[in-house]
Amino acid sequence: MRRHVEQTSEYVGLNFVAEARRMHLGDSPERPIYGEAKLDEAKRLIEDGVPVAPLPFMPARKVN
Repeated sequence: MRRHVEQTSEYVGLNFVAEARRMHLGDSPERPIYGEAKLDEAKRLIEDGVPVAPLPFMPARKVN
């Protein structure tokens, strides 16, 4: 799964919340992205109707 996500999505890092919200509002082109978000930020995206899901792995730069 990790390989598929990394090959078919753009890593936006700590900008994930802002970029997901921009895409949802139509201010940025829709495309598959992944990145990092704090739990409370992810909950707010979900509450606002932004389709997000947690991934079962950390981005490569976060792995020890």
